[in-house]
Amino acid sequence: MIDILAQATGIGGNLHIAIGAGAAAIGVGMIGTKAVEAVGRNPGASGKILVQSILGMALAEAVAFYVIFLA
Repeated sequence: MIDILAQATGIGGNLHIAIGAGAAAIGVGMIGTKAVEAVGRNPGASGKILVQSILGMALAEAVAFYVIFLA
């Protein structure tokens, strides 16, 4: 009985990390997609768009690190 609970706890923790990391990956992908679309519409603003997209991706990746280190 105790072994089953230990295994369930381990699976739950791993699932928690997988969901958090997956959400961060989806967020980074959406930011990248929208940045490419924005540069396609206005190539002159590519420098500003690049800076904003890098900041957004860094914040999205921070969520993954929070999930990994606090789990």
